[in-house]
Amino acid sequence: MGKNVVTWTVRVIVYIGLLAFFIWVFSNSYLNHLVENFEEFLVLLRQHIQLVALSSFLAIAVAVPSAILVTRPQFQRFEGVVSTVVNFGYTIPNMAILALMMGIMGIGFQTAVVALFIYSILPIFRNTLAGIQSVNSNLIDSAKGMGFKPYQILFKVELPNAAYSIIAGIRTAVVINIGATALAYLIGGGGLGNWIFVGINVFDNSILISGALPITILAITVDLFLRLLERKVVPRGARPSTR
Repeated sequence: MGKNVVTWTVRVIVYIGLLAFFIWVFSNSYLNHLVENFEEFLVLLRQHIQLVALSSFLAIAVAVPSAILVTRPQFQRFEGVVSTVVNFGYTIPNMAILALMMGIMGIGFQTAVVALFIYSILPIFRNTLAGIQSVNSNLIDSAKGMGFKPYQILFKVELPNAAYSIIAGIRTAVVINIGATALAYLIGGGGLGNWIFVGINVFDNSILISGALPITILAITVDLFLRLLERKVVPRGARPSTR
């Protein structure tokens, strides 16, 4: 009961804060730049979404299979090495990764995608690894006793029970990626970061907020979508207790 009260209190405070923020934005006409340059906004939004979608897809395509691979008995000895490499990529600040990739690949869209891909791998890899390793060994033993083959155990036992952790990692990575993509502007990658940095340079809140607010809304929308996907995909028995 007490936990629910605290949760709802925090939500009310957040909602009030958001309402106050939007009132401040509209009362000062800070979205005029977006309205007056709507076609440019659509171009920047498309670039932003493309950067996030492509880099996140690549991160998922690499991180999830890698985590699965190092949990297989014949490859478990490589877990430490792979984890160290992945962790190293995440400990480098995103600005440093952008600078490093720019030095190697030059400037442009592809460079931004690679940098964001590197920065997105760790949350997905770590959560996938933790999810698979947390699967109850009794379930695996039971599956073996029923004659399940290794690939059947993976797809029918391990992945369904690790699904919550895997999707949580993907959700974290994608939401972080949406914000980090704003930095792609600095290396010619495009995106809504264009307006953010232009607004900072010319001290214009209208340009700044016209770039920052859509990024915030995009991050919230994607997070909500992935939460709904989580409810559809994750078996009820594999979800953490809400009590």
